Amino acid sequence: MHDYGSAMTRIETERLILRPFEPQDLDAFAALNADPVVMEHFPAVMTRDETEAFMDRIAEKQARVGYAVGAVLDKADGAFLGLCGLNLFEIDLPWTPETEIGWRFTRASWGKGYASEAARAWLAYGFGTLGLSRIVAFTATANHASSKVMERIGMERAEHLDFQHTHVPPGHPLAPHIVYQMTAP
Repeated sequence: MHDYGSAMTRIETERLILRPFEPQDLDAFAALNADPVVMEHFPAVMTRDETEAFMDRIAEKQARVGYAVGAVLDKADGAFLGLCGLNLFEIDLPWTPETEIGWRFTRASWGKGYASEAARAWLAYGFGTLGLSRIVAFTATANHASSKVMERIGMERAEHLDFQHTHVPPGHPLAPHIVYQMTAP
């Protein structure tokens, strides 16, 4: 497993701690990625080994780009709630590379506003600290819960950026993706 270090900024909100992944997050992160309900809008659940490899890719991107998604913890008790953060989206599309914001939370944490709270903190970091001019978010067309979060945090639909995800076979129900965006205030 990669050494995750502490290169990523630690962000605290009223209820959350946003920090780089650490080796002790692997079990909870693997459980999140193995949950078929959480992963409903992804092509497949992930094994523990796949999750560990994903954590390594996140750490490598953090080292290369200077930011990446990270762990979200409950400030009150330190419980792992999921992931949120910024990611340099680099698949081959006319509008990429572009910084995206993304999240994935445990079912037990759904409906409590954690995704919105974490995303707002990351947007502030991206625009304020990193000086980004635009941040996008996207999801499979059928993922209404995620698109509602995008709307709740003030992002606007960017239909001209909608795309067919290249990591999903053409014609697959999860291939069509809708895009939201926010520009720097």
